[in-house]
Amino acid sequence: MTTTDTRETTATGLVFPPGFVFGAATAAYQIEGAVDVDGRGPSIWDTFSHTPGKTHLGHTGDVAVEHHARYREDVALMADLGLAAYRFSVSWSRVLPEGAGRVEQRGLDFYRRLVDELLEAGVDPWLTLYHWDLPQALQDQGGWTSRDTAERFADYAGVLYDGLGDRVSHWSTLNEPMCSALLGHMAGQHAPGHRDAVEASRATHHLLLGHGLATRVLRERGADSCGLTLNFTPMTPASDSPADVDAARRLDGQQNRMFLVPVVTGEYPADVAEDLAAAGAPLPIEDGDLELIATPLDWLGVNFYFGSVVRATEEPTGKASSFIGGERVEEVPPTGPTTTMGWGVTPHAFTDLLLRLRDTAPGLPLVITENGSAWPDEVSPDGAVHDPQRVRYLMDHLAAVTDAIELGADVRGYFAWSLLDNYEWARGYDQRFGIVHVDYDTQVRTPKDSALAYAEVIRRHAAG
Repeated sequence: MTTTDTRETTATGLVFPPGFVFGAATAAYQIEGAVDVDGRGPSIWDTFSHTPGKTHLGHTGDVAVEHHARYREDVALMADLGLAAYRFSVSWSRVLPEGAGRVEQRGLDFYRRLVDELLEAGVDPWLTLYHWDLPQALQDQGGWTSRDTAERFADYAGVLYDGLGDRVSHWSTLNEPMCSALLGHMAGQHAPGHRDAVEASRATHHLLLGHGLATRVLRERGADSCGLTLNFTPMTPASDSPADVDAARRLDGQQNRMFLVPVVTGEYPADVAEDLAAAGAPLPIEDGDLELIATPLDWLGVNFYFGSVVRATEEPTGKASSFIGGERVEEVPPTGPTTTMGWGVTPHAFTDLLLRLRDTAPGLPLVITENGSAWPDEVSPDGAVHDPQRVRYLMDHLAAVTDAIELGADVRGYFAWSLLDNYEWARGYDQRFGIVHVDYDTQVRTPKDSALAYAEVIRRHAAG
């Protein structure tokens, strides 16, 4: 079967291997709210979102969707949908308000209660240590541009494992370090909102070093399922001209290969390292770093939303690039349907990516840790939320996964992004990714048609 089959409204034809894990994912700052509760310290996203002009309409995560108070209700929703697993992140500054040293027990206890609630409901917790919300106290000391932050991240990993290791089996260190490093330090679109190539290069390396150090700590404590979540955007040249082909190579290098290859092989791609050095932003590698970064993983988390077509320009675009030395590269506007984020819908690129990872990281199991789409959802007069575009996106991308599996990709699970409508970072609350609708005024949750369609996929899989 191929992803061109019409499977947008039915689970029929989607066959997954035995033991395949179905779940949904969230991130702490996007859903928790309660930013000043129980001793939580500020994070860089608190600072960034409260800085005028940084986010859509000045939206912040102060309230979000009140998951900190409503987690029991949200876990019940997961159980009702038949989810086998839930991927969530921990707010570093809720547990370590100063980023290091003093542990805030009330913050750690919240995650213990959440995990206990999940286990009681039969939902397996998959914990992500870091989803972009660095404690502001560490940012004040240099943040990810400082090598010391990688060491503090390893200490944080130990604190969480000591507090939750008896309850949590699956651990992921970082979510999308590309976004933390490049969107946060090169494009200025994400916290901390800087635009500096040297900072971006340093943050890239220190994030990966932190991953390696934290993974070693988790292993030493006894964790036996450790992963890393990377976001992949396949880059296709707009033409076969040498300039466009090289533009795609450079962006693929920083978006995809710069974060995957050193983890898998213990070396940065040579062309990427050369590109960064030529831009005056060499990677700050020290002896032993690459061995740490390549600490073996049990699985690789794959986040995918869309593929991109890029072309070279003769003159700088005049826009803040997400990529070091990317001033003369631009994305070609997508053809066909686009989500409210402006992203194209390219399930075929998802299959191709999974096959590429099959070949690039042989023997490393893959887990789809995020995949989803934003659409203009509303509650209908019948009280339901009809989201046919998301249903189609979901089914076509699940089909893309099955196509890849049939061709030898070792994909072990799929987590829909996102369980709930939530705070979409600098885009605020206008972008709805959830399979469950949230009324931001009342906090009422309503499963969308996509949630019901996903539940049917899960039900059919469980029935064999």
